[in-house]
Amino acid sequence: MIKFMVDSGSDYDVNEAKEKGIAFVPLSITFDNDTYKDGIEISRSEFYKRMREEDIFPKTAQPSPQAFLDVFEEAKANGDQIIGVMLSGGISGTYQSANIAKDMAEYDGIHLIDSKTAVYAIKIMVDYGMQLKDEGKTVDEIVEALEELKSRISINLAIDNLENLYKGGRLTKMQAGFGNFAKLKPVISIPEGTLIVKGKFIGRKKAIAGLVSYIEGMDLDERFPIYGIYSDGTENLDNFVKKVEEKGIKFKECYQIGPTIGTHVGPETFGFIAVEKAKN
Repeated sequence: MIKFMVDSGSDYDVNEAKEKGIAFVPLSITFDNDTYKDGIEISRSEFYKRMREEDIFPKTAQPSPQAFLDVFEEAKANGDQIIGVMLSGGISGTYQSANIAKDMAEYDGIHLIDSKTAVYAIKIMVDYGMQLKDEGKTVDEIVEALEELKSRISINLAIDNLENLYKGGRLTKMQAGFGNFAKLKPVISIPEGTLIVKGKFIGRKKAIAGLVSYIEGMDLDERFPIYGIYSDGTENLDNFVKKVEEKGIKFKECYQIGPTIGTHVGPETFGFIAVEKAKN
């Protein structure tokens, strides 16, 4: 049997994963001396509440190899093929940890994919993989299709406040302070597995207009959903969704970003995930 595995950096809902038979391996989130299993021991609302109310920058940590090994040993015992779609190796050591566990398991039925992306883009990949499985595709055919798909998934996030990027070490204090003073709203993307600044806009209205122009400029693959995504607070997202829908583009769903990425992007971040058509 072919089964799938994700880590919590996918933001896959743990209950949905359980219902679909997807193995779920959580990263850990630490506030001061309190450590939680992401998606299991702390909810997104609880996470953002602590971020708002406490002057503590949370830390994230990849799962141990043992956490993955437990999944692999069960698959090995049952003779299952397992496809793991992992949080980008350019963002976290999660993919590396899974590979260590794969070597320890000494089992050829383990297939790991560095998604080169994060959050609900991974959900798009896994849901598509499950569709291919239901269509009778082999494990090799599914892995090949997902490897091709990942290069066509686009994440675009407008950052409302630069403080968390500074606290996470991605900006200097001076850069963050000047950017916030100037009302700079950068749009970040993950084109090759690492965070990059795709555009810079002054003010929320221009950031929203910039995101709208990005999505309008894409040659969208209509077989896949378009997701709106947000961190803590929906005001920016709501305004963005309204502008996008005025262009005749519909989101299938809007999802809240989980702690793994939410830690770094901070409150009122908003954007979208979509899939472009393959280029001939």
